[in-house]
Amino acid sequence: MNRTLETVSDVAAGAWCAGRKSRPRDFVERMRRDVRAVRERDPAATSTFEIVTSYSGLHALWLHRVANPLYRCHIPVVPRWISQLNRFLTGIEIHPGASIGEGFFIDHGAGVVIGETTEIGDNVTIYQGVTLGGTGKEHGKRHPTLGDNIVVGSGACVLGSVHIGDNAKIGSGTVVVHDVPANATVVGNPGHPVLVDGRRVGIPDIDYTNLPDPVAEAIKCLVDRIIALEQELDEAHPERRVRRRERIARNQETLDRLLHFDEGGGI
Repeated sequence: MNRTLETVSDVAAGAWCAGRKSRPRDFVERMRRDVRAVRERDPAATSTFEIVTSYSGLHALWLHRVANPLYRCHIPVVPRWISQLNRFLTGIEIHPGASIGEGFFIDHGAGVVIGETTEIGDNVTIYQGVTLGGTGKEHGKRHPTLGDNIVVGSGACVLGSVHIGDNAKIGSGTVVVHDVPANATVVGNPGHPVLVDGRRVGIPDIDYTNLPDPVAEAIKCLVDRIIALEQELDEAHPERRVRRRERIARNQETLDRLLHFDEGGGI
């Protein structure tokens, strides 16, 4: 009985604390900014009514904005219940301890996971299947810190207590385990940064068709080297030139069909 009374007392005290930390007027203004972020970044959004009623990423963010003040006021259990309800309703799991800035947009959202000590800046956009997670069972800061104006592509994983600089762009399927400098584009597994020197991002650029592919570039360098060696062999053994070129032509047809290097298709 005493234990139950203590729990009820903790919840009541925490609710009073959360009410002071999150004023209704401030909460409404943040909701308006969240809606504006969706309108700015999703061309499929046609009206405010559609955004408010149909965007699961927005619903998940608003439920988190309810749970987070309760968590910071050390209310037991309730913030986690809200987090699990959030996951059940939207398919998005945000730990109530995560710190999320203004203008955050989760597009589509299914399968997104955001860990307890994650810190997210302003005007950040993430897509479905993104994980902002930890790498072990250590306590303390163990999840990523994202700066402002960042885009994280679908299926990307940002793991551990790494820092992602402002205006960075993380490509789809990328696994980031090291810090990323500001104004950088990161692709691959593990993530390879490609600096975009001095680029200023307002509304984030989400043109993923033009992301660089460092693996494909490395393979192209190897192909160029092989061609140079073949030319040297032709000069050293001219009597084998015709047979070698016939074999090269057959291999080139297969290579073009699979990789489309001539059309710039990459791997």
